[in-house]
Amino acid sequence: MNGETVKYGINNNLQGYLSLPSTNNGPGLIILQEWWGLVDHIKHVADRYAEKGFVVLAPDLYDGQTTVEPNEAQKLMMELKIENASTKIKSSINFLKDKSYISNNKIGCIGYCMGGGLALYMATQHIIDAAVPYYGVLINVEPDWSQVNCPILGHYAEHDQATESLEQITVELNKYNIQHTFHIYEKTEHAFFNNERPEIYSEHAAELSFERTIKFLNENIK
Repeated sequence: MNGETVKYGINNNLQGYLSLPSTNNGPGLIILQEWWGLVDHIKHVADRYAEKGFVVLAPDLYDGQTTVEPNEAQKLMMELKIENASTKIKSSINFLKDKSYISNNKIGCIGYCMGGGLALYMATQHIIDAAVPYYGVLINVEPDWSQVNCPILGHYAEHDQATESLEQITVELNKYNIQHTFHIYEKTEHAFFNNERPEIYSEHAAELSFERTIKFLNENIK
C-alpha cells in the first residue's frame, strides 16, 4: 500500500487512510468502507484512485474496528449512527481542504455497500460534488432527496436485494431533476467489486465500473 494512516478532527480523535497522487494534490475523493470496516481492500481501492490523480481519504467509520465475520459486521453497521458517520465524513473532507491537498476545491464520494448508502446520504448534505454508490444499502436513514445537489453514478448487481431500492430512488431523483445514472451489471451479486472475495468478484463488472467512475469523476470534479 502506498498511503498512510492519518489522524485529524478535534484532538485527533478521528483517523483514516490517506493516499496521495504523485503530484501530492488534485481533486479530492472520499472512499467509504463496506460493513467490514476500514480493511486492506478499501485501502487498495484508495491507492488505485490516487494513481489516477485523486487525493483520496478513506475515513475509519468504526474507529479501528474491523471484522471478517458477517454477523459482527452487521452488528457494527447497525450500531453506526448516521449523524456520527456524517460528522466523520465531513471532518474528513475538511481535513483534505485544510491541508491544501485539494487543487480545485472539488470533492467526490465513493462508497461500497454500507458506504454506498452513506454516499447517497452525503449527496443530500451540500458538501460533495459527485456521488458514486456501489450497491448502496441505506441503513437507519431515509434521505431527503430534494436536497441532493450533485450528480450521482450508481453501480448495482443484477442479483442483489440492494438493487430493489433503485426503482423508488429513481422516482425521487426524477421528481427533483437530479442528474443520475444507475448501471446494473448482469450475472453479478452484491460486492462484485471486492476482489478479495473470489466467490462473488466479477472482474468484468469491476473493471467496467471503475472505468465508468473515472470518466464520471473526470467530468464532474477534475
